[in-house]
Amino acid sequence: MIRIKEGFKGQRLVTLPENLMSDCATDPLIGNLYIRKIGYFPHVKYHYISKQQGVAYAMLIYCTEGVGWVNIDNQTMMVKSDEYIILPPHTPYAFWADEEHPWTIYWIHFCGRVADAFIPHPVTPYPIGRGLESRIQYRLDLFEEMYQAFSHGYIRDYMTYSSMCLHYFLASFRWVTQYRHIVAVNHQGDELLDRVIYYMNEHLQTQLRLEDIASHFHYSVSHFSMLFKEKTGMSPIRYFLHMKVQKACELIELSNLKLNEVANILGFEEPAYFTRIFTNVMGMTPSQYRRAERPQQTNRTTTRRKTSDT
Repeated sequence: MIRIKEGFKGQRLVTLPENLMSDCATDPLIGNLYIRKIGYFPHVKYHYISKQQGVAYAMLIYCTEGVGWVNIDNQTMMVKSDEYIILPPHTPYAFWADEEHPWTIYWIHFCGRVADAFIPHPVTPYPIGRGLESRIQYRLDLFEEMYQAFSHGYIRDYMTYSSMCLHYFLASFRWVTQYRHIVAVNHQGDELLDRVIYYMNEHLQTQLRLEDIASHFHYSVSHFSMLFKEKTGMSPIRYFLHMKVQKACELIELSNLKLNEVANILGFEEPAYFTRIFTNVMGMTPSQYRRAERPQQTNRTTTRRKTSDT
């Protein structure tokens, strides 16, 4: 079995010196809870970490795609898309990516006097299901904010800010019902269009039907379609397909996924149908888009093929 700790295509992580971390531990403002290390690993095949002596920090692993495995207390557990697990300090564990469907994970090492309060019990994967009030994208945006602030952690104010955000970020997992309820209350006065688009964005990996969307918002199909088209100038399903294509562009440009894998992630059962929709929206095929946006990678692939043929 191939085992790789780090060094994956598209990975991002930030580590700061231990002496800086020691200063954080004694800081009266952030000593209760602070980030030690933070990162994002996309589609990390052969990813494997083992901490047989345990570590002095807790670790959040948030899986947004694929599958991984965690072994702790002699129990092996699957962690799949839209699930998270928090591994406690001073406990031996190991975790690894599934070989067929390797996970994409956002992760944080965190420490502090109150860190244990953010670790749910039992230690097991917990679901972060998708829905109108799930606020998944908001949570990921908050992660990016922490990541950027922590990357400037040599400047004390940025370190402080990243750790202040960490309270909110961990709370969005630990008290997920309350996190969702707040936005449910706030959405009561929102425009229908905003709520529908949010709902669509949370279901890009599915095959939503017009009937599903209309029913969710308690409208008849005809009335819902009329209201949506008045606001956007296009039908709900056409708009939904445009959102899928937008996400496809992101995956094609930022990952090494095969085009049929991109299609599958976005709920297209037939790659040919995905290609047709993509071409209709973007004016070029997915292959042409990849060549246009990632020419260096294409050149490297071509070079490797030529080399292997000689």
